[in-house]
Amino acid sequence: MTDTPLYMQQIKRTMREVWMAGDFGMIARNTARAAEAFVQRLNIAPGARVLDVACGTGNTSIPLARGGALVTGVDIATNLLEQARARAASEGLDITFEEGDAEQLSYPDASFDAVVTMFGAMFAPRHELVVSEFARVLKPGGMLAMANWTPGGFAGQMFQVTARHTGTPIGLAPPVHWGHAKLVRERLAGSFEYVELEQIPLEFDIPASPAGAVAFFRRYFGPTQAAFDGLDEAGQTRLAADLEALWSDANTASDPANRTLVQNEYLQVVARRK
Repeated sequence: MTDTPLYMQQIKRTMREVWMAGDFGMIARNTARAAEAFVQRLNIAPGARVLDVACGTGNTSIPLARGGALVTGVDIATNLLEQARARAASEGLDITFEEGDAEQLSYPDASFDAVVTMFGAMFAPRHELVVSEFARVLKPGGMLAMANWTPGGFAGQMFQVTARHTGTPIGLAPPVHWGHAKLVRERLAGSFEYVELEQIPLEFDIPASPAGAVAFFRRYFGPTQAAFDGLDEAGQTRLAADLEALWSDANTASDPANRTLVQNEYLQVVARRK
């Protein structure tokens, strides 16, 4: 990161600490089926070389490898990579998992037939570098596939509620901008073509009350944990109340005291390298 400004190096160190906090593997279980469906829709051919950026615990890498792709997964959080390796080993899948940064990928030009990222690269602070790196490592005509939380979906609303209490880094675009169709087209226009966008529904199904759902995310989801840790006791109480209200209002479960069922959505992005 020698060419990265000092302030950005600090942001990246903080991001790494945040994503290593809690246990994202517990959160990822809620989106594992959605990841399998995402991969199935991409119809990537067996033998294709695929880079899974911000791969987390392997939700996307594993179904890709099951389908015969030659998969490399990269993430900034080494503890998540350890979980991904264990999951792949338990299925006898040969996947390479490496520490890496979406803004500075350590692979030669035109190395991959496809680059995928699900709820991952959208959190990198500088979208222009992410797009540049995606284009650089892809072969001409190669596929870029992203799954990004939308601003209006439940996850986007949860991030917005949290940001009202904690603030956001000055000068950095919110991650959910990657879920805004017009902005995505603008960001990809220089290096990609045939951009196809589709909003995909997804459910959060948590066996607990809305208050329990907030506690679950507070314990296991690094960004939520960090948000609470950065507030004093009164601020934590206010944030918890606002999040519980959000989960309660969105809960469609017939037994809301014991189950929280929330309708969510993401923007599926599929494009081709020019």
